[in-house]
Amino acid sequence: MAVYKRNYKPYEGVLTADWRRFLVPARYALETLFQSRLLVGFMVAAWIVPIFGVTVIYLHYNLSAITLLRLNPDQLLPIDGDFFGAFLSFQGALAFILTAYAGPGLISPDLSNNALPLYLCRPINRTEYILGKMAVLFIPLSFITWIPGLLLFAIQAGLQGQGWGWDHIRYAWAIFAGSWVWITLLALLAVALSAWVRWKLAASALLFGVFFISSALGAMVNEVLVTRAGNVLSLGYVIGIIWANMLQLPTNKTLFGEMFDIRRGDEIPQYMAWMVLGLVCAACIGLLNRRLRAKEVVS
Repeated sequence: MAVYKRNYKPYEGVLTADWRRFLVPARYALETLFQSRLLVGFMVAAWIVPIFGVTVIYLHYNLSAITLLRLNPDQLLPIDGDFFGAFLSFQGALAFILTAYAGPGLISPDLSNNALPLYLCRPINRTEYILGKMAVLFIPLSFITWIPGLLLFAIQAGLQGQGWGWDHIRYAWAIFAGSWVWITLLALLAVALSAWVRWKLAASALLFGVFFISSALGAMVNEVLVTRAGNVLSLGYVIGIIWANMLQLPTNKTLFGEMFDIRRGDEIPQYMAWMVLGLVCAACIGLLNRRLRAKEVVS
């Protein structure tokens, strides 16, 4: 057919709904991410603790299994706030490791190859682009944090009965909300570092540094000024305070509370912990807004 006889024909296929267009780049990024056998193996291994938790819950309601294993019922872990706090803490640590591995490579390849204009020339804006990249972390992190956590809560509520689920609904809320606070913070830090640090290994190291160097800086401020106010500089400390309040536990019962030596009486107020968390998230959004542009601005 001659070239002059070719007429423009608009796309007639099915259009993606506006509200979920940000998931399109996330889908392709997830396909690439899960091609890594190391990541798949890590995701499988991350379910060891939830399976162990299910086993512990099951043993509480199966006398024959306890007798067969020659266990004393008093030796079993009680299913209470400490149980769910330990679960959230351990899975939260795994979520951090997964973010350090997968997060730094989300945006830097697009910037290195000048691919950002190709995204933004389509019906997707910068906010949706960032949400799409963060969704690459939201999905796998959810599968190792709040999803197995709520599954454990549902199993315990179903086996215990007698309104246990409604009486302890705060545990379910703490698992869900606490996980999403942690996932959102990790995702924002990861995409912000990925946008500014193009070397993946350096961005991963910097993500570790954000938590551990900030903790060291907070300890230095406390030592020099003889105060506990320096703890606000430690993100791990802040997360430990928030999780402990959600679960209504002593702060040192969470992994971050133990790691950062948070003792009773040393806690910063809740409003201050949330304020620090909000400032960090706002700083990440500001860095992304400054870095992600559809075209290069030459002054």
